Amino acid sequence: MGLNIKDIIPRKEIEIEELKDKIVCVDAYNMLYQFLSTIRQPDATPLMDNKKRVTSHLSGIFYRNVNLLAEGIKLVYVFDGEAPDLKAATHKKRGEGREIAKERYEEAKSGEDFEGMRRYGSQLIRLNEEMIKESKELLQAMGVVVVQAPGEGEAEAAYLNKIKGDVFGTVSQDYDCLLFGAPMLIRNLALARRRKTYSGWIEVKPEVIELQRVLNLLEINLDQLICLGILVGTDYNPRGIPGIGQKKALDIVKRYKQPVLIFKSIEEQMMGLYEEDKFDWKEIFELFHKPNVVDADFDFEKVDEEKIKEILVKEHDFSNDRVEKQLEKLHELKEKKKQKGLGEWV
Repeated sequence: MGLNIKDIIPRKEIEIEELKDKIVCVDAYNMLYQFLSTIRQPDATPLMDNKKRVTSHLSGIFYRNVNLLAEGIKLVYVFDGEAPDLKAATHKKRGEGREIAKERYEEAKSGEDFEGMRRYGSQLIRLNEEMIKESKELLQAMGVVVVQAPGEGEAEAAYLNKIKGDVFGTVSQDYDCLLFGAPMLIRNLALARRRKTYSGWIEVKPEVIELQRVLNLLEINLDQLICLGILVGTDYNPRGIPGIGQKKALDIVKRYKQPVLIFKSIEEQMMGLYEEDKFDWKEIFELFHKPNVVDADFDFEKVDEEKIKEILVKEHDFSNDRVEKQLEKLHELKEKKKQKGLGEWV
C-alpha cells in the first residue's frame, strides 16, 4: 500500500554505476513483494517448481541481486519483525483486497482477459514463513547481509541509514521511509530495466530522493512531513482524511506548522470518519518518531555456491546452466576484488 506523496516529492534519476562500492539497506518485504507481483508467467500465475511451490521471490532474489552485486553494490536486506498493533487495519484491508482480486482474476481468466489476469493475479500472493526462511538462506549464501528487525523493516532500514555513516541509502518503493527519517531513499533499484506501458516500452532507471532536499524544496520540517503523511494516509491509517490529497495536505502543514495546530484544523473531518477509519494522530506520529529499532553490524560473507545450487537447482528445479551462468558474474566480481587488493600493494 504505502504512502502516496509522489506528486510533490523531488527526485533524481541515476545510473546504476553510481552505486558502485556503496552499502544500501533494503526493505526486504517490500522487495520480495515486488518480485512476487512482477515475476510471473503469461497467465499471471507466479513461477513455481515441480511441487507447485512459488519461486518468483527466489528468482528475483537470485537473478536481480546477482546483477546488483556484479555492479559492486553491497546489499543489506532488512526483514520485518513484529508489526505495531496499528497496522492491523492495513492487514485487514489487504486481506479484503486479495479476496476482491481473486474474484476479478477468475472473471478475467474465464474471459481470456490476459491484461486483467496480470493485474489481479499480482495481488493474490502473500509471503509465508517458509518463503521468508528460504529467502534469508539464499541471500546469505549470495554474500548478502541479512538483518532481522525487531519491528518494521523499513523503519530499521531508515534507522541504519541514519546512524551508520557508511550506509548510502534505503532501498524501497515506499515513501514511508522518508517519514522514518531515511536520509536517502532509492527507488526502482531491482525492477526490470524496461517496463511495458500502454504506449510501449519505457526504460526504468533507479532514482534517489534526498530527505533534506525534500524538506528544503517543500519548505517544511520532518515533523510537518510526518503530519502530511498522516493526512494523506499511511499504513497506520490507510484511509487518511478523505478529500485531502498531497497538495492540499502540504498547504495545511505549511499554514498551521505545529502538529497540534495542524490536526486541530481538520478536527471536524477526523470526527466524521467511519469508526473503523478513525485514528489517534499522536500515536501514529510517535511511531514514526520512535520506531522499534536496534543497531546492527554488517558482516559480508563469501558466496556459498554449493548452498545456492542446493536451494535453487536441487530443491526448486531451477536450470543448473542458468544458475551457473549467473554465478560466473560473481566469479568475475571476486577476481576484480582480488586484483584491486593486489593493486593496493603495488
